[in-house]
Parts: sequence; C-alpha cells; structure tokens
Amino acid sequence: MSLPPDAEAPEQVRWQGDYITALTRGRWEYVSRAKGIGAAVILAIDSDGDDGDHVILVEQYRVSLGRRCIEPPAGLVGDEEHSRGEDPKIAAARELEEETGYRAGVMETVGEFYSSPGMVSESFTLFRATDLVKVGEGGGVDGENITVHRVPLATIGEAIADFRQRGFAIDVKLLTLLGPALLA
Repeated sequence: MSLPPDAEAPEQVRWQGDYITALTRGRWEYVSRAKGIGAAVILAIDSDGDDGDHVILVEQYRVSLGRRCIEPPAGLVGDEEHSRGEDPKIAAARELEEETGYRAGVMETVGEFYSSPGMVSESFTLFRATDLVKVGEGGGVDGENITVHRVPLATIGEAIADFRQRGFAIDVKLLTLLGPALLA
C-alpha cells in the first residue's frame, strides 16, 4: 500500500506549550505531547472481598470538556525535568497511588494504544494493576481534586450509564471495560 502524499511532507511546529505541540504535515493538523512526554493509563482491578471484582475509576474536572469526567487512573510520564526518561511502569505505579490511594502488588504492561489517531499523535501505555492494597486516600496532587470510585465490574455498564445520565463525560478508555458487552 502506498503512502498518501501528506506522509512525505515536512512536519512543521505551529505552536508549542509546556505540555502539547500543535503541528502540521501537508494539509493535516494535529497535536502531540511536547518534549517526549508520554502517558500511562491503569486498569486497576480490586479483587479484595467476597463481593466480586471491582474496577477503580477516578472522577476529575477536565477544563477542555468543561465538566467532570469518569476515567481510569492515568498520568503523564516524563512531564517534570527530574522524571525525563522515566519508566512508564514506575509512573503508572506512582499515579495509581497518588490518584486513588491504592498500591498494586502486580503491574502488568498490556501495550501501547492511541486514543484519537486522526488528530492526536499521543500514545499511552496501558497497564493492568492487580493485588491492590489501600494505602491512602488518593485525590491526586496540586489541586487535582480527584474523587475515587470503586465500581463492581459485574455492573460496569449500568454504572457508566448512570454517570453519563448525571452529566459526566466518559473517557473513551472505559470501552476496555465495556468491550464484551458491546459485542453481545
């Protein structure tokens, strides 16, 4: 298969901030993370107790959406000068604990994914966290004001529908939890 004409065009930086860069290549406009910053996303599964598996989700206000969003715990990798070149698994463990107050006994790499490849070149590394231990309250850092939700996996579809009905934005990554139900 041949490449489209724009694939060979030079990439041009149109604007760069501390965290994102706006680019063009031929007729295409897109954004990327600045300075080699990456992202880690965590599917945190809590199997503690007799009431089945639960997934740990976070709720936080997203300025770009103008409302609160339900999403898996996540964070940037290498966004601070002292953390350039950081191992994404270490960042994932840190973010899980900061945002949710849970520490993972096992942190498995699932793979690299792209959430909106038509307009964003950013990828994220997805991790599955298990053997969770509650070690703190969570809530994030620097005024993130994160609310933690422990949701039964058996009723995740109903929980997401309820969040949506209450006006929350739903992060596309939650499709990882809905996948099998969407195909039934």
